[in-house]
Formats: sequence, structure tokens, C-alpha cells
Amino acid sequence: MDVATREVEQRVSHFRQILLWPLQLMPLPEDSPFQHHYQLLEQKTPDNPWGELADEFCGDPEQFHERHYSEFVTFLPYVQRFLYGEKGGEETDPRYGESPIRIFRRQDVAKVRMTFKESETPLSFDIVHLDLYFFYDIDVVILVVEIAADNLGLRQVQDTLYRFGRAYPPYWDEDGSGGHCLRCAEWMAADGAVLAVSDYEKRSKYLSFVSRFRAPCISSHWEFLLRPLVLHHSDEDGPVRYRQIEYHRMPLLAYLAMDDPRSLSRGDFARLVLVSGPGKSGSLPYSDQHLEGFETRFCYDRYWHPQADQPGTRLLSCGHAFVMVGSAHDAYFTGLENGLLGQFRHQFFLLALIPHFHKAALLMLSDRLVTALNRLEIGNAEAVKQFKRAIREILEVFLRFTHRYWFYEISDQAQARALFSMTREHLGTERVYTELREEIQDMSQYLDSDSLRRQANTVVRLTVVTTAGLIATISTGFLGMNLIDAAQDPLPDRLLFFALVFLPSALLTGFAIVKSKRLSDFLEALSDERLSQRDKLATLVAVWRKKRPPGPG
Repeated sequence: MDVATREVEQRVSHFRQILLWPLQLMPLPEDSPFQHHYQLLEQKTPDNPWGELADEFCGDPEQFHERHYSEFVTFLPYVQRFLYGEKGGEETDPRYGESPIRIFRRQDVAKVRMTFKESETPLSFDIVHLDLYFFYDIDVVILVVEIAADNLGLRQVQDTLYRFGRAYPPYWDEDGSGGHCLRCAEWMAADGAVLAVSDYEKRSKYLSFVSRFRAPCISSHWEFLLRPLVLHHSDEDGPVRYRQIEYHRMPLLAYLAMDDPRSLSRGDFARLVLVSGPGKSGSLPYSDQHLEGFETRFCYDRYWHPQADQPGTRLLSCGHAFVMVGSAHDAYFTGLENGLLGQFRHQFFLLALIPHFHKAALLMLSDRLVTALNRLEIGNAEAVKQFKRAIREILEVFLRFTHRYWFYEISDQAQARALFSMTREHLGTERVYTELREEIQDMSQYLDSDSLRRQANTVVRLTVVTTAGLIATISTGFLGMNLIDAAQDPLPDRLLFFALVFLPSALLTGFAIVKSKRLSDFLEALSDERLSQRDKLATLVAVWRKKRPPGPG
């Protein structure tokens, strides 16, 4: 068949895939023993396979390679401080200038074995890295999974990109397997032992979970990978809980070293970057109208020369996926240390990590804003106080996020700048940022205006009480004018005089506070020369008039 012939011809000599799965961390409870979420992974316990990754920039200078240097100088200074921190020679605090990123890695998973629906023969991929990225002051964690394999068919690569990074099945096929998912995914140790297996086929588990918690469940092999973190909407106990914040398909990066990248058709490139899965040879994954302007919207062809002997490199991005395609016979493209493969795993990985972190952080803050609004009860004074406190905290976190993490540009290198801009545009992070900023500003302005209103009411009450207090002050002043010479009278008589003055004064002050709103209206009417004496008297009478309750409707 023609399809089989193209599959034999279109071989991928080396394949890499990096999954980025942003998750929202739930706020720690007040009685939690941890101040930060990542402190759970610092505990040396049998059920914690994670260990903090040593900072390559703080070790032996002899171990600092050219690759690290090239990665560092790719970014602008303020991005360098975000990614790597900084160290001042005069600083004595060892934690000064540390990067706000904390990375934890687990070493117990060596391979992942995938069984596809079109074949009973499983494929094994090496696990290069399994990392968790935490960000200071932001309740977001990103799971990073990097896999690698050699000598694959293009259809196998397309199927891997399409099916591997799925948290749960959107539906089930007639045979009971999860729709669009792998038939089976298995995490394996170095000795071949199976550590965890997917359960996409357990339809009742996913249905009952959504029915109980109104939130989607995730496959068991992903749950295993994230432990000791636990899913928020579950019956499991755990101090650090997470929940999904985006679509169940995980963002990804892909690297394909092809025997002949020029043999890829327009449809092949579209299937790779749009992650639409394998299809019929020569066909497009979508209509011509939908793919109009494909090269302009999704391709970066600055170094792509398909007509030359050395075709160069084609870079593609749709926001959800970033794909790098080149020749396996090009030593620079396959260079792990100083070549494009090394850059793919480091510079290009960070170019994708930053905008996805931006979007996840903004969605997290938006979710917290909605949660605060849902918990607001206008008639409950305590709920109003908690709402104000929550809005103030969200505003503070947003301001710190803006000044610490938000970047419009991260590099002056043309390629890095263009790819970062392309990814941001596809993800729509600037639009989300603008909407969230306006929402938070509206909330902040509401709280400020409410505070001013309360202060104005307090000033009105104080003014009324002061005005009413003048009467009491004048009345009590006669005690010091010797109108009644009671200085030499017995103590009971003096106490009687004091009570006769104090009690009416106290009652007058209390009455002025209770009726301060109506008394302020009377004082305003009394000073208004345009009102008649009758209108002013009516305003005075209204002070003692009972307020009618609102009608039934």
C-alpha cells in the first residue's frame, strides 16, 4: 500500500517528547505544617520518591559547561534572574537572589511502555526526566515528562503525540477503551518491574467520580506519578492537593530527527504541530479553509530550506505544541551538548515553559477570584470580611506576579523572540492578563469606594454626635460656674447631681448615634435656606417616625 510505503520511507531516527502539565495547587490549610507546597517533597519519607534538583549554576565551576552558558545568555537579564536567580558578591545571606523556581525530580521510573489501539505490539520509551516545577508565591506546579526513542515510523510518532499526554478519556469506544487515549500506558522501573498502569478503560470510575465531585478524574498512572500530591476532589488524605486548571490534553514539545525531512508533506507538518494524530497519506487533517495561512500562522521557516541539499530546521508552534524537525544526518541538529537537540531540551523548553506558566498562573488567580465571589454573602458580616480579605490577597499576588514573572519579551535573539511571541499569541496570555487585571481593578475600586462610604458614614455620625454633645457640654458646664455650690455637700448629694446630668447626657448621645442618619438629614435641611420652615419641621418629625418595612413585592 502507498501508506505502508511512505511509513517505511518516513523514519524518525531520534524522537523526543516533553510534556508540560500545569496544575493548580490548593491553598494550604491554616494548621498545615508547611509554609510552602514544595516542602512536602523535601521530607525524606518512604512514600516520597522526589528529591530537589541541585542548581547547576551553584556547583563546581569545572562542571559548568558551554551548554549552560549558551542557555543563560539566550535570555534578557530580568528573565535570567527569574530562571537562575543571582548572587551578589557582598551579600552574606546565602538565600539572597535565589531563583523563585524549585525543581524536584524522581529517578525510580526508567521507561514508559505504550500499547496503541492499532497495534498489539507495545512500544517502550526511555524516561529522560520526570520533574515537578514549583514557583514561589504562585499556587501552580508543572509536571514535566521527557521521553525518547530511536528508529520509529512517522505514524508511530504522530500517534504518540496524539495519545500519550491525556489525563483522562473524553469518551469510550465500542470496545470499552478510552477514546483518543492509549490502550495501555505502563510506568516501568529500571529492572523491568511495572510500577503503575493506566485505567482509561474503567468507565464506571470516571462516571462515578464526576457524579460525586463534579470534577474529572485522572488516570491512575498519572496519579501515581504525582504522589505524594493528591487530587483535590478525591477521598485521599494529603496535605498538598492539586486540581486541573486547563484542558485534559497536556501541552508538549516534540523533536524529530528524520532520515529525510523534505519527504514530509504539508499535511504531515499540520498533523505534527496541531497534534491531530496519523491520517491517510497525502491528506490534510482539516479543511483547506481552516489551514489557510498555515505557514504564516504556525511555521517559523527562517532556517528551513527544503530545496537545498541540507534542508535545515523547521520550527512549528500552535501554542499547545512546539515541534522541531530536521535531518538526522546533520551533526549540528543532533548535537546533544552544543547542537539543536541540546537547545531543544533547554532553551526551547524554557521558551515554552514560561508562557504556559503565565497562562496557568493567570487561570489560577481567575479561579481564586471566582471562588471568593461565590463565597460572598451580602447579609453575612463575617462572609463580607472574608471576601474583602480574599480580594486583597489576590490583588497582592497579582501585583507580585506582574513584577516578578510577567514578561512581554524574554530574549533579544531573533529566533527566541519570534517563537516566544508566536506561542503567547496562540495561547492568548496577553488577553487573559488584561481581562484579569481589569476584573481585579474593578474589585479593588469597589472595595476602596466601599471603604470611603463607610468612612463618610462614620464622619456623619461623629458630626451628629458632636453637635448633640454640645448641648450636653453646655448643660454640664454649669457645674463649674458655681451656679450650684455643691462642693461642700455630702458625697451622696454630689453623686445625685452627677447622675442627674450624666444619665440625660448618655441618653442624648446614644439617641444621636442611633438616629445619626436622620439627624444628619435634619441638620442639612436646617442649613438649607431654600427650604421652608414647614419642610424643615417635617424633616425633624421624620427623625422619630418609624421606618416602614418593605412590602411583600
